[in-house]
Amino acid sequence: MAEDESRISIAKTFAVKPKLRPTSNKATPTPESKYWKSFKIPKDIETTPSKSFIYPITSIAFSPIAPHDFAATHSANITIFSGKTLEPKSTIASAFADSATSAAFRCDGKLLAAGDLTGTVHVFDAKSRTHLRRLKGHSAAARLVRYPRAEDKFHLFSGGDDSVVKYWDVTTETCLFDLLGHKDYVRCGDASPVSDDMFASGSYDHKIRIWDVRGSNSGSVMELDHEKPVESVLYLPSGGLIATAGGNFVKIWDVIGGGKLLYSMESHNKTVTSLCVGKIGKESGEEAQQYRILSVSLDGYMKIFDYAKYKITHSMRFPNPLMSVGFSPDCSTRVIGTSNGTFYIGRRKANGESDGSGDVGLGDVEIEPQRRVLRPTYFRYFHRGQNTKPSEGDYLITRPKKLKFAEHDKLLKKFRHKEALVAVLSGKNPENVVAVMEELVARKKLLKCVSNLDTEELGSLLGFLQKYSTMPIYAGFLTRLTNKVVEMRAGDIKSSDQLRVNIRNLKRDVVEEIRIQQSMQEIQGIISPMLRIAARS
Repeated sequence: MAEDESRISIAKTFAVKPKLRPTSNKATPTPESKYWKSFKIPKDIETTPSKSFIYPITSIAFSPIAPHDFAATHSANITIFSGKTLEPKSTIASAFADSATSAAFRCDGKLLAAGDLTGTVHVFDAKSRTHLRRLKGHSAAARLVRYPRAEDKFHLFSGGDDSVVKYWDVTTETCLFDLLGHKDYVRCGDASPVSDDMFASGSYDHKIRIWDVRGSNSGSVMELDHEKPVESVLYLPSGGLIATAGGNFVKIWDVIGGGKLLYSMESHNKTVTSLCVGKIGKESGEEAQQYRILSVSLDGYMKIFDYAKYKITHSMRFPNPLMSVGFSPDCSTRVIGTSNGTFYIGRRKANGESDGSGDVGLGDVEIEPQRRVLRPTYFRYFHRGQNTKPSEGDYLITRPKKLKFAEHDKLLKKFRHKEALVAVLSGKNPENVVAVMEELVARKKLLKCVSNLDTEELGSLLGFLQKYSTMPIYAGFLTRLTNKVVEMRAGDIKSSDQLRVNIRNLKRDVVEEIRIQQSMQEIQGIISPMLRIAARS
């Protein structure tokens, strides 16, 4: 007997832990998700995102030239922000007779164009804010203004609520072509990244038209049907694919393949208002230097879409409806505009200061002086303090951590099973209670403990069962235990008013849970046929 006790005392003991159970679907963050979350408000501009221009931010455009200033249209103004400090640099206000729309930088970043609700397209010097040109021709609001992307510095195209797309010669302020075909408001468009002569326009007539000014007399060269009023059109970097947004859909089209629909994404709950292309500016990793589509919506969500794999890779929630989005060419800044004039500006942390091109200059690197390495041959090596950090080659011997046992663990170690159950019931952690019960089941002592409980202790057990028996994570185990407890202690329950109250409350909760489950099954029966029909279509 003494030998058995010595073996028990020598045996290593562990704290009781609950078994693994299904938990909430909190997925481990992927490297790409961590990348998009790294766009945060810089500490030195904490007040910028909270500034409000009251009116909606209708468009955001980044300059293609470093340091990549960006312009935002709101009310009858264009505000230009510094790409370095993210603070407002200048505001163009006096030129507009009505609200400004659709800002766009020229390919060299020197000129800035924007439309307004009177139908006029304005051209400014981006640095001096000088008003250079007024292009008048639209009979209704000019909602779309874009410059060609590659080398053409003398032309731009515009679209308006008069359903007309116009191709302009900026130097002479003349409209070269009226491109007809849309039957409703033209609200969006984009220039091809591979040809200065081609661009796309989207309209509230649900159509996207591809134009080639080399054959303007023949109308649009391609027509795509989005099936919803089109809010945003975006050429993807290859030039062969187009992304369109309308309703709560974002669709990918193969232009080279004859306008074939490749994918339709329905991840937003409300109208998608704007699209832009973002590039993952990492130098290594599977996602490095890949392009993504950023979409924002009136539901307050920004979605990151990998159009190569046709899947959402990240999602962010904002408190206001989102109207516009922009992403800097150097992959350092993300800007979102809202319906109440608030900006959400995020900047990605860098390892060093940028020289404007996104690379760290050699002159910015500080070389730390090398410290003399202590060796066992030095006298000072043997006078190191206990706080000295180990070097790379040292072999570390860690002191084992002392386990801290809870009261119920100490009682279980002494085989005082009933006291362990009572002790854990007095706590507030249901996981520990279930873990102790499972341990007692493994030792075949749980039912014996239940039979030895007095009236007050039995009341505590019934109170616990009433509170947690209907929780899905514990229901399987606690429901069976509840049946056993009621069966074994029926006489004590009948003789005690308090215990009868506990049983009455338990019955009420079980009936309510059954009613909820039946309602959910009815809802599932209604939704399942609809999901099957949607999957077929």
